[in-house]
Amino acid sequence: MRICIFVQETHDSMEILKKIWSLYYDGFRNMTLGRVLWTVILVKLFIIFAVLKVFFFPNYIKQHAAGDEAEFVSSQLNNPSPDSKL
Repeated sequence: MRICIFVQETHDSMEILKKIWSLYYDGFRNMTLGRVLWTVILVKLFIIFAVLKVFFFPNYIKQHAAGDEAEFVSSQLNNPSPDSKL
């Protein structure tokens, strides 16, 4: 008896997931202006995370840790040096 209830609940949840997928799939497929806006958003995210990180945010810990990053971080948290920018 319990197996039948579990199978029924799984079937119902799969139907709900299929309906949700269908809703979003149809919505994105029929978009016109939204497709352009999503393209702009994705390009901006790529610029922020790929381009700006590489050129403007150097890996400070790797440059100053000399191999032991965990020890460097704990020493900076416990006794920060006066010339550190953290």
